[in-house]
Amino acid sequence: MARFRQTRRELLQSTAAVSAALAFAKFGTTPSWSAAAANKDVLAIIDQHLRQAADAKEVPGVVAVAANDNGVIYEGAFGKRDLAKGTDMTVDSVFWIASMTKALTATAAMQLVEQGKLQLDEPISKVLPDLAAAKVLEGFDDKGEPKLRPAKRPITLRHLLTHTAGFTYDFWDADTAKYVKFANLPGIISCKNAALQTPLAFDPGERWEYGINIDYAGKAVEAVSGQNLAVYLREHLFQPLGMKDTGFVIGADQMARLVSVHARGPDGGLAPIEFGIPQEPEFFMGGGGLYGTARDYLAFLQMLMHGGEFNGARILRPETVAEMSKNNIGDVNISRVVLKTTAPTATPDIDMGQLFPGQDIKWGLSFLINPQQAAAGRSGGSLSWAGLANTYFWLDPSKRVAGVILTQVLPFADPRVLNLYATFESGVYKSLS
Repeated sequence: MARFRQTRRELLQSTAAVSAALAFAKFGTTPSWSAAAANKDVLAIIDQHLRQAADAKEVPGVVAVAANDNGVIYEGAFGKRDLAKGTDMTVDSVFWIASMTKALTATAAMQLVEQGKLQLDEPISKVLPDLAAAKVLEGFDDKGEPKLRPAKRPITLRHLLTHTAGFTYDFWDADTAKYVKFANLPGIISCKNAALQTPLAFDPGERWEYGINIDYAGKAVEAVSGQNLAVYLREHLFQPLGMKDTGFVIGADQMARLVSVHARGPDGGLAPIEFGIPQEPEFFMGGGGLYGTARDYLAFLQMLMHGGEFNGARILRPETVAEMSKNNIGDVNISRVVLKTTAPTATPDIDMGQLFPGQDIKWGLSFLINPQQAAAGRSGGSLSWAGLANTYFWLDPSKRVAGVILTQVLPFADPRVLNLYATFESGVYKSLS
């Protein structure tokens, strides 16, 4: 990684230069009710629900945005960035988007697949040699020593992008958590290279379990591009799309608009906590290290909605977007997976089958796919995912609509936020019907 390192000052200076050069004002100033054939009365009801939730302190604050084929149809910001400081939420507030980073890193990897610098189904050890010796953890012996064996098959980029490589998160896998403690490894949020030195939980391609896979995909992007992930994403994704407030390292302007992470206590109350992604990391965490705004992320979703091109910038080929948007895990069953928490203050258990009851959930590159229509109106074949601090997005390619709703609340899958997400999504579909 040493050859990719760049000082924080250099990174901030180059980011500032890029931001100054951007001519993307139209997106940033699109009014809430643009000429996008949406019912204004229904959109006003979304305002009402979001405002009520913030006023009742169900959430500290919330930003929600949505777009269809014709442009932005909704923008709303309510509540506070920080309940202790009382600063108002605005639509340009900056959030830690956590695992919503993954789709952006996957997009970078697919750009390099298009160029022939990465291949989806060849051993990723060709560009990341350390993964040639990947080991599978088969539990622990009577002395507490890990039982490790070589993986039966090589890890591929497709495995990494679909979370079928075998890597997990220690906060959702008890054996990985035990190994992290045994080997005295730092947590992934530390952005230290040693955090990636966990074994596999199963052989590549045999199961699905959520984990650090996309962090390795980010390493692969660096290995073949010769740029660190922060620079690559900025030059090849953020700058062309006008995502001027998105990055691993944030400057003074973004810091002034930063939303504090809040923890929900046993009584349901909320209080800000000390939290931040390292600003001089050993590696840029492609699986969860980005900060950004709802407006920025919506531009990314609009690019996918338009087949890889948006506002004159071609990011991906249409066939690449189609590949990313289809089932890439075959018969692997996600709906039976229950991610059992080892860190209740960060996340509860997540029963994947309850996300879309009765559906055989699939995974793209790198999105959750609901194969059948969902209750709120989301079409079958839609793409979605989330971030740990209760940030969410969806993209419906059939009905040509996308939405982003951001809060900063822990633990993950907060019921109040999920209800607000459902209300927002349902309202967007009603506004277009």
